[in-house]
Amino acid sequence: MRLDHGFVDRTRTLRIEVDGAELAAHPGDTLGSALVAAGRQVLSQGIYTGRPRGLVSAGSEESNVFVQVLSGPGEPMVRATELEAYDGLRVRTLAGKGRLPDEPDEGRYDKTYTHTDVLVVGAGPAGLMAAWAAGTSGARVLLLDDQPSLGGRLLASRSTVDGLAAAEWIESMRGRLAAMPEVRVRSRTTVVGYHDHNYLVAVERRGGHLEETAPLTFARRRLWNIRAGQVVLATGAHERWIAFPDNDRPGIMLAASSATYAWRYGCLPGRRAVVFGAHDGALAAALDLADAGVEVAAVLDVRDAVGPQVAAALAACGLEVQTGTAVRGTLADGSGGLSAVVTTAGQVIEADLLAVSGGWNPAVELFSQSGGRTVWSEDLAGFVPDRPVQPTHCVGALTGGVDLADVVATGARTGADAGRAAGFKAVELVPPGVGNVLRAEVPPAAYFLVDSPAKDSARVFVDLQRDATLHDVRRAVGAGLSSIEHIKRYTTIGTAADQGRASGVLTVGVLAAISGRSVAEIGTTTYRPPYTPISFAVLAGRDRGRLADPERVTAIHDWHVERGAVFEDVGQWKRPWFFPQPGETMDEAVRRECIAARTGVAMMDASTLGTIELQGEDVGVLLDRLYTNLFSTLRVGHVRYGVMCGPDGMVLDDGTTARLAEDRWLMSTTTGNAAKILEWLEEWLQTEWPSLDVRITSVTDQWSTVALVGPRSREVLAELAPELDCTVDGFPFMTIRHAGVAGIPARIMRVSFSGELAYEINVASWYAMALWQAVYEAGQPFEITPYG
Repeated sequence: MRLDHGFVDRTRTLRIEVDGAELAAHPGDTLGSALVAAGRQVLSQGIYTGRPRGLVSAGSEESNVFVQVLSGPGEPMVRATELEAYDGLRVRTLAGKGRLPDEPDEGRYDKTYTHTDVLVVGAGPAGLMAAWAAGTSGARVLLLDDQPSLGGRLLASRSTVDGLAAAEWIESMRGRLAAMPEVRVRSRTTVVGYHDHNYLVAVERRGGHLEETAPLTFARRRLWNIRAGQVVLATGAHERWIAFPDNDRPGIMLAASSATYAWRYGCLPGRRAVVFGAHDGALAAALDLADAGVEVAAVLDVRDAVGPQVAAALAACGLEVQTGTAVRGTLADGSGGLSAVVTTAGQVIEADLLAVSGGWNPAVELFSQSGGRTVWSEDLAGFVPDRPVQPTHCVGALTGGVDLADVVATGARTGADAGRAAGFKAVELVPPGVGNVLRAEVPPAAYFLVDSPAKDSARVFVDLQRDATLHDVRRAVGAGLSSIEHIKRYTTIGTAADQGRASGVLTVGVLAAISGRSVAEIGTTTYRPPYTPISFAVLAGRDRGRLADPERVTAIHDWHVERGAVFEDVGQWKRPWFFPQPGETMDEAVRRECIAARTGVAMMDASTLGTIELQGEDVGVLLDRLYTNLFSTLRVGHVRYGVMCGPDGMVLDDGTTARLAEDRWLMSTTTGNAAKILEWLEEWLQTEWPSLDVRITSVTDQWSTVALVGPRSREVLAELAPELDCTVDGFPFMTIRHAGVAGIPARIMRVSFSGELAYEINVASWYAMALWQAVYEAGQPFEITPYG
């Protein structure tokens, strides 16, 4: 049922299809809100139990309803609550995991890299104030939020800020931030990882709401790689579930989410509701539901006392809070949906909506990924950030803040602090006043589990997505497990797509209740990136197909292609394998090329070999330590072959090294190991022998090499380099000379890996083609043969 308020555009109707049935939606809807508006309650089933399931939240805490997107490029598994409705959207609901499409994804995915002085994660009231305060200092500010609209929980609030309705204040803040030249704002952008040195990764959904109309050149997703001077985390909090028998029925929903559907999306999540909670926020949700037109049949609170302000507001609506009362179980109708709620006071209350809230779990995932520890707060009944280990500032509901006035004030102070820490002069802003706010006057209860008989424990669900129950936790404890990490692995709780976002802290509380230990003693499981699943397509970006691995070609590549060379892939290089003549098989072509190299003259493009230049007084010392043979005794102008072994004594690489001057050397590596050997040299220099006077750099791309091979190679070289003494005595084996070859300055080494007389002619890559053609022409009287 639709209401006449909310943030959806009712002037336009979108047609979407769910499991073959057509539904109406509006811009601003998610698939979840469209399903709620259509009265669809049973939408999924337990992955193992097969029990019917429905929506439990309005956001990223959703554990039950996932869909496979069939329209556009498609996506195998998306939360219904995070999928924006668009015209032509087609989905099928899932029980478990989706299936990868058979067709390749032709969509475009991009990556971007940016530096910013202050990164603000989350654009709720705290994040908006922090970004504004940091922006006034002149710092470069980047504000990211995962929602299509800024505002966070204010989007479902009826409070006023600075004398304006919440929506109007959000729009005014958007305008202020847009007017700041150094402030960038990105909605639909989820930060998924917080790594060392304030390096964060985010995914921007650029085309998800435009799938049927976005041009092919429009990137669907963009991966942000962000390096921030200061980070402000305003990531908010997730509402917590309560464990009781049959708590998985369709129609049981988180309390704040049910109010969000009513006031943000303008649709009723039920007609007759029972509200069950352990903090004043749950009672505020009851008031929101009643004001939206839901018949609130009962309001239950496990605490002995509740806040006077919210109790008075409920009383004004004719609602009395039943304190010290919990839900003992639920009943279902023929479809499996909720039909009645059974209380610990013995009541059986007919209802199609049970709004549940055990409190708020601060969204500490990114803070924990950054290396920060969390601590249990008895006052807030949640795990909150302790001291950060990186330049990180936490604010808002992440720190347990629930009072809107405090949230906007601390947001402004934190943003100013971040600007100052980034080296800018921040101005202290006067926080705006707030109105129409119900304050939390009585502390929340750390309430996780309704006491239930052992026979019912298999129906007390702790992780809805994994179908894990109180029985599973008790069995793990009975098996001797006490660590929450071990219990997570034994029961699979917290290993689904949400990575424990909805079930992690609840499981800790349940374990505490049945083991007699404190929540603080048990602690939480490890929060690992990514915060939310990322597709491989996003990670790959444009690096797929031919771009998946860089394809390197030599400066002579086009000549090889024209002559019909067959190529092999070696260390990212396209290297000629053999040059077949018309009608030749590979064996025939290779035999012909080998005979030419053994009896006449042949030429090879050896530019793919790795070339590393080393400079410094201690190069000889380094090479003595890394090669199995001695190099420090090598004279200038000479070349030596060496074998390099790893710590295990196995051969790592081999090649020749020439000494160009007393402090200048040139190392040759195999094609496939060039990068590996460069890293090997750097590792030893930087970690074991940093005192050595050695500098190294790769010059593989700067030089091209033509190998001239065969008994008649000396004659061809003499023709090309008339000023070079090519005699045996004038140019001995394993020496190096500098001379002009075909008028091109060249470095010539008399080395061979074929066993025949051979020379390697090295020139700057600019002249590679000219050299190759000159050698080829000079060798025609000798029937010179290109070989691979």
